[in-house]
Amino acid sequence: MPATTKQNLLVILADEHSPKALGCAGHPFVHTPHLDALAARGTRFSAAYTPSPICVPARAALATGRELHAMGRYHDNADPYDGALRSWHHAARDAGHEVVSIGKLHFRGLPGDPSRGLPADDHGFSEERLAMHVVDGKGDLLSLIRDDTAQPRKGAAKMSATAGPGESDYTRYDRDITAAAQIFLRGKAGSTPKQPRDKPWVVFVSLVTPHFPLIAPPEHFYRYPPEIVGLPKLYAPQDRPTHPAIVDYATAIPYDSHVADIATTQRMMAGYYGLVSFMDEQVGKILACLADCGLDASTRVLYASDHGDNVGARGLWGKSVMYEESVGIPMILAGAQVPQARVVGTPVSLTDVAATVLDLLGVAEPPPEGSTSLFDIACGAEPDRVVLSEYHASGSREAAFMLRDGPYKYVRYATYPPQLFDLGADPEELDDLARDPSNALLIARMEIALRERLGTDPAEIDARVKVRQAEILAANGGAEAVRARGDLPYSPPPGVRAAWS
Repeated sequence: MPATTKQNLLVILADEHSPKALGCAGHPFVHTPHLDALAARGTRFSAAYTPSPICVPARAALATGRELHAMGRYHDNADPYDGALRSWHHAARDAGHEVVSIGKLHFRGLPGDPSRGLPADDHGFSEERLAMHVVDGKGDLLSLIRDDTAQPRKGAAKMSATAGPGESDYTRYDRDITAAAQIFLRGKAGSTPKQPRDKPWVVFVSLVTPHFPLIAPPEHFYRYPPEIVGLPKLYAPQDRPTHPAIVDYATAIPYDSHVADIATTQRMMAGYYGLVSFMDEQVGKILACLADCGLDASTRVLYASDHGDNVGARGLWGKSVMYEESVGIPMILAGAQVPQARVVGTPVSLTDVAATVLDLLGVAEPPPEGSTSLFDIACGAEPDRVVLSEYHASGSREAAFMLRDGPYKYVRYATYPPQLFDLGADPEELDDLARDPSNALLIARMEIALRERLGTDPAEIDARVKVRQAEILAANGGAEAVRARGDLPYSPPPGVRAAWS
């Protein structure tokens, strides 16, 4: 059922926000009052997922509403969205709506070269403010080298070394993004001409925290002393999973091997949770401005993250794996006609944002296949949904596919043993049911569902992606040239030079 009232839409995206790191999701100590309040006046989706647990592919899928295998590109952090495939930004702009982006996009972002007849990348926005794109239009070329874990990423050492209280390029950038968002909203409430009633605007505000570096402003860092944060689950070496895909990731991107002691672990955790609270504070400022401008009654709000973060669980940091902390995301929809204080367990995905935006703005264009309006689901629709995520990037020798079907999560690799979890009975994913031969029929059912979703054998997609990655690698001089370029632990915000390792 389409939304009966067209309204403005404020989309707020965080970066690397674990779905578990929310007070309203039951976290025992994380301080997120503004997001908790948003959830109280809206609907929270408790089984929301990223289409890929890494930045660039997730954001391409968010833009297009399509899964990675369906796009045939944008698989890793060296294959950024260039506007070639139609996005919800294009659709809304073409329908006459103002579509403004503020903050991180992580698209290709090439400015074009008129002297050579090369147009600038058109990502579909009416305007991009403070846009952060991938470095040099190329991104993380090291993510293309997947068959060798013998040369770990050098930048991994920086996560533990820099964690602590203070300000970083990212917290400063987020303050600028928050200020720009408030300026945009003030402009909409001021003397500027009002948009036609049938053409509401949409603004996409994309924050970069709590993505590392794990440097949090002191007032937030010190909320989380050691006696509060404790230790991550399954952190002791003897408790960590030994699945080969997890070992590959931990070896290639060895964040935890640089953690000297428990005090360092807890300092990193305080940095992460401090950044979550800092990010929540920025969300609060934006929402307070929306209300102060008198726009809250005419504007719906959608909050999500591009992917999650392991935060030390199982000895893992960052994202890139299919455990809930990494592949799961928070997602909240609030505003007119959205049920309040509701929690919906239907599996949803960032790919559903496309259908949601078109629905809430009243754009007549059909949504991408498989993209479903979150408004419909919030209002009680109960589609028989199976949600997919894929990973083809750094730290993975072979592709990983995650299928969420009801309470079950099936993780399929090209050749490695699969994993299977019953999230209803085992939300912390402590018991891998795939190791029990008695679950063979259930695994077979999940395998059939996965192949139907992909339209082919998962190994065939793995091979196809690696061909594209080899072509991009060759176009950039090959593996040795890419290694010589250096490692970039995280993309710099606008105006900041890249710090290569």
